[in-house]
Amino acid sequence: MSKAVTSSVFFLALLSLIPAFVFAENTADGYLSPVEREVFSELNLVRSDPQGYAEYLVEWRQYFRGNQLHRPGEIILITHEGAAAFDEAIEFLRASKPLPALKLSRGLSLAAKAHVTDQKDGATGHESSDGTQPWERMNRYGTWQERVAENISYGGNTARGVVIQLMVDDGVPDRGHRVNMFAPEYRFVGVACGAHAGFRDMCVMDYAAGYTEQ
Repeated sequence: MSKAVTSSVFFLALLSLIPAFVFAENTADGYLSPVEREVFSELNLVRSDPQGYAEYLVEWRQYFRGNQLHRPGEIILITHEGAAAFDEAIEFLRASKPLPALKLSRGLSLAAKAHVTDQKDGATGHESSDGTQPWERMNRYGTWQERVAENISYGGNTARGVVIQLMVDDGVPDRGHRVNMFAPEYRFVGVACGAHAGFRDMCVMDYAAGYTEQ
């Protein structure tokens, strides 16, 4: 069995000035909010149409000035690598083949939600305040098989921002978030987003190759 965990802060921005997600009531499925549903859809969009998704990064890339991203009407984002990380991500997407859509898992989403709730006061990282790890949280609501991973986005601001943040993986040498996002072994995902005291908002994505719901 294999486990992988990765978390990311969206560049180095003045995050206190960025408006947070608008968190609303759950959707008809009963456990995802509209924001979480958007993140789930965006994850499947980048996996199923990587070449098309590259054009979103091309649009963002034109607004770089050195290592700063100046998108019109938005706060300036200060990155580690500048446009070079975007160029590498664009090349990766254009060379990638489409992957099957991830299936939404209630149990994985509940595990992700538990971690979002646990970190709302400002904690970061993958270990919960009670010492549990992602794979242990996932097994509270079902049973995972073969391989699991967890990505965490802090300060992504929008569903597209979350996915682009993790896709580009600015400042992460092994591009671990991207690896998790594009691992063909993963067939199930759970998503949870919520307010965060330090970065305004956060999203957790729990992946599994196999998962049996409780």
